[in-house]
Amino acid sequence: MNSEYKQCLEACYACAAACDNCAASCLREENIEMMRGCIQLDMQCAAICRLAAQFIAQQSESAVALCQLCADVCQQCADECGQHQHDHCQHCAQACQRCAAACRKMAA
Repeated sequence: MNSEYKQCLEACYACAAACDNCAASCLREENIEMMRGCIQLDMQCAAICRLAAQFIAQQSESAVALCQLCADVCQQCADECGQHQHDHCQHCAQACQRCAAACRKMAA
């Protein structure tokens, strides 16, 4: 596996973990209604990141196409999380940005 694929795989797993943490932390916030969109995107982003990582690890021919979609979902999640000032949201937004960049680089 080349280094771009390896970096993307690692970014996907790190992003999935950050999204899982963010969603769980959002559920403990006082104004949960305000966090609804964040939680939903966290769950979707974590799922597609894990799937993209699996396809990369399996050296699937579909990995590139999936990584393009993963980058889009990561960007949406980063945009949503970035609107919230909670540390977990800001950390998640950064992980999503890194993953989106790694996925775009791999898919280029």
